[in-house]
Amino acid sequence: MDISVVVPLFNEAESLPELTDWIRRVMKANNLTYEIILVDDGSNDGSWEVIQSLYEQNPFIRGIKFRRNYGKSAALNVGFEATRGEVVITMDADLQDSPEEIPELYRKIKQEKFDLVSGWKAKRYDPISKTIPTKLFNAATRSMSGIHNLHDFNCGLKAYRKEVVKNIEVYGEMHRYIPVLAKWAGFTRITEQVVEHRPRKYGVTKFGFSRFINGFLDLLSIFFVGKFSKRPMHFFGTLGTLCFLTGLGIVFWLIGSKLYDISNHVKFRNVTDNTLFYIALTAIILGSQLFLTGFVAEMISRNSPERNNYQIDQTI
Repeated sequence: MDISVVVPLFNEAESLPELTDWIRRVMKANNLTYEIILVDDGSNDGSWEVIQSLYEQNPFIRGIKFRRNYGKSAALNVGFEATRGEVVITMDADLQDSPEEIPELYRKIKQEKFDLVSGWKAKRYDPISKTIPTKLFNAATRSMSGIHNLHDFNCGLKAYRKEVVKNIEVYGEMHRYIPVLAKWAGFTRITEQVVEHRPRKYGVTKFGFSRFINGFLDLLSIFFVGKFSKRPMHFFGTLGTLCFLTGLGIVFWLIGSKLYDISNHVKFRNVTDNTLFYIALTAIILGSQLFLTGFVAEMISRNSPERNNYQIDQTI
């Protein structure tokens, strides 16, 4: 099979018939064998019934239905596991991504041997409240990840070699940073393609302001885990050592100062009466315990057997 098209969706019943028919026409015109994997992320607008109807009309359509809403990352992760094509295309279900881009994305993967091709919507139809935070996040991601040739990490329209999606794990809000996950997994041939951004035709956007906070936290998580998961003490050990030595240095200075006052018969006060003593004590405790906090919590989360266990209601 040439292409697997993975479409995560939540309450997109209106757009699905038009989207799947458009994909079918593009594939037929380019003589590409394909499958469309529609992942219903707990919709309550009848999207699953539409998927079942579309499957009866087109045997190349497959469907996965979650019992409840888990988020786009969960839908992509399950969709990736189900793919069978040599090239995997992801796109949103709201018709803002054009299936006409698929042949060129496919060509770049197969002929130019890229691992991942990310879409770049150079001209967008989003409100300024969405575009400005997106630009800031893209700039921060470029700086922290070292992937300087991508303008839009969060574009839903992407193409991957099959090996990429089979060797990365997407959870939380990590779908925004799949190119970063791919790079950390060793897939470094990453490029972008300017794609059309179409105005939304049906429904409303499903993303609120909280996605920017969650996205920022996940960016930090990807950076720290990707850079230091194999050598955690390089980061946390350094911070811990600095805190510990700072606290220890203050303690020695307080003790030395008291001994100096005693030897010179100068009036002195107890070390424990000095505010610096408690600052030093806190620094020593932090230095000793630092590696047991955020990093260990992140490692436990990533290695939990339940981290990507989603309740699937039906499949077709």
